[in-house]
Amino acid sequence: KLEEFLNFKQLKTSSKEAILMDYYTAGFWWAKEMNFSLIQLSGFMDLLNFLLENLSDKHMTLGDNLKELGKAMAGIGETDSERSGDLSFFSIEEAKAIIDYLNISLFKHYKLYEYLFHSPREQLVISNE
Repeated sequence: KLEEFLNFKQLKTSSKEAILMDYYTAGFWWAKEMNFSLIQLSGFMDLLNFLLENLSDKHMTLGDNLKELGKAMAGIGETDSERSGDLSFFSIEEAKAIIDYLNISLFKHYKLYEYLFHSPREQLVISNE
């Protein structure tokens, strides 16, 4: 279902699609193990997508993407509804767990994801010759 939702057409032959599928699948199962509600699960998956789009489309550095994460998570735990952001349905403990997860899954491997999105790769040609 995730493959369909992400509109991956070359999952078996594209290393980029396979890597992204693995990343989203791992994130989804981590969020399920955290017992996130449906809205929390959706918000978490949006956050994963947001951070990857920052890297792939906007060519953000690690530092800039960390700042964007900080902005996105600002106000979690605040009682004042004006200060809380789009992710206000997470508790402070859940926000800490999300940051820990993002650290080990994305930020520690940021250079690899930069390479995935921005480095030209040779195409392997396979034929019967």
